[in-house]
Amino acid sequence: MGKTTKTIIASLILTALFSSAANAEETLRIGYQKSSTLLTLIKQRGDLDKALSEQGIKVSWHEFTSGLPLLEALNLNNVDLSADVADTVPVFAQAAGADLTYYARETPSPDAQAILVPANSSIKTLQDLKGKKIAVTKAAGSHYLLIAALQKAGLKFSDVTPAWLTPADGRAALEHGSVDAWVTWEPFVTSSKVEQHTRVLTSGKGLASYQRYYLVSTPYAKNILTF
Repeated sequence: MGKTTKTIIASLILTALFSSAANAEETLRIGYQKSSTLLTLIKQRGDLDKALSEQGIKVSWHEFTSGLPLLEALNLNNVDLSADVADTVPVFAQAAGADLTYYARETPSPDAQAILVPANSSIKTLQDLKGKKIAVTKAAGSHYLLIAALQKAGLKFSDVTPAWLTPADGRAALEHGSVDAWVTWEPFVTSSKVEQHTRVLTSGKGLASYQRYYLVSTPYAKNILTF
């Protein structure tokens, strides 16, 4: 199944799910990230906006830096549904009391996240991360990847110094040498490799599945089901 077909099917599913709420909600607020490929394509094509406008619903799109602030906004009723977030993000959000409902998931893509180091870095193995400062986004899938990588290397999380940064800040920190490594996800992995000539120390393969979930707040889901 091609990407275009998947995009059309996803648009139809979302239309079917949320057009039933037309009498209660005039605007469907969708939260997404730069890594939200499917929803970004749907946004660019305009199919969902057009289909829901025929049901009297306007779509507004809201971009977030990473999954945790996206789900926090969802829980606070600042958006109505989320695009994909990495598997560990809802765990952190729900542990903090967020009332969330899953409505879809994607196939795992472990190679879509990685630990990056400068091309000339002396870090060659996971064991070499000991004592290093590492940029990582808190509660993101990359957070879990770092934990899993350290565990595989026989290291504890306390053996490294985390720098809790957004993807944009993590990239800048690695480029300016203020951190030794950066844990991130696509499209940041590829752009960093191409533009900064960074090297992949390890991907998530064999360490973290990087399965992504789509969610709505539970009150919003219940509201839809009443129509």
